Amino acid sequence: MFKDRTILITGGTGSFGTAFVEHALRTLRPRKVIVYSRDEFKQYQMARRFADERLRFFIGDVRDQVRLHRAFAGVDFVIHAAALKQVPAAEYNPFEAVQTNVLGAENVINAALDCEVGRVVALSTDKACNPVNLYGATKLCSDKLFIAANAYAGATRTRFAVVRYGNVMGSRGSVIPLFREGAAAGEVPITDERMTRFWVTLSQAVRFVVGAFRDMQGGELFIPKIPSMKIVDLARAVAPRAKMRIIGIRPGEKLHEVMIAGDDSRQLLETRDRYIKMPEFAFWPVKPPKGAVAVPEGFTYSSETNPRWLGVAELRRLLAKEGLL
Repeated sequence: MFKDRTILITGGTGSFGTAFVEHALRTLRPRKVIVYSRDEFKQYQMARRFADERLRFFIGDVRDQVRLHRAFAGVDFVIHAAALKQVPAAEYNPFEAVQTNVLGAENVINAALDCEVGRVVALSTDKACNPVNLYGATKLCSDKLFIAANAYAGATRTRFAVVRYGNVMGSRGSVIPLFREGAAAGEVPITDERMTRFWVTLSQAVRFVVGAFRDMQGGELFIPKIPSMKIVDLARAVAPRAKMRIIGIRPGEKLHEVMIAGDDSRQLLETRDRYIKMPEFAFWPVKPPKGAVAVPEGFTYSSETNPRWLGVAELRRLLAKEGLL
């Protein structure tokens, strides 16, 4: 479906964007891949790294609707990855987080509708489910905006969907570099030894987003079935000989993460590898995926009760595979 088509990714110089661009150029056979981001130096680095004539760059901010309209002209697929993601930074700079994560989402939606982009997938986070911090609240708002945007699509070809997943191994802002520094110093900081998180690799996240483009009909929220891990096990995997120092949970941080709350179980379907929150509004007929079954009422998907876990040995294997050890 991507052959000879144009793909644009906002926030395209970030960790996910870089991994997606590499995957797209190698396997999807697009006519053009456009990276839309604010950082000209990272765009310069990407251009040198990939050196592919199909790769194009737009300097721009999702806060700038006029620039988005210019960038979206002739685009078939959009991935919205741009966001302010650091929890403490969003707590301290709430207006900035709202400007980018909420108003920026609205700008992306309007540009996609006006330019009649075919399909748009917005990236979400487990922190958007039952949010306790501003970052999660802005992403929940963004999710709702993208789902509701299908109501404005009407008879056009534009369709919107959302992908929600957990912490990405090796992404910018990951705790892994901090643990690696601690390994060298002989001590790693741990917020709380009970803490758990969902975990996904960059390559898994990229493949899941590509699959969402193929499967979406418009209005779905896609959630992959991924394993959980304990923060202390991650520290042991990265810095096995380092001492752990408990520093306490940071402002806006959860002990465990939830990707599906009990109230989200309505309209929620389960397949072999994912959960799909079907649209609650009748934008148009949306067929359930083949083999999908409804989850029980009140079903939750939380990192501490997840049946799938990564232990220390498996974490070390994944980290080594991703070049993070």
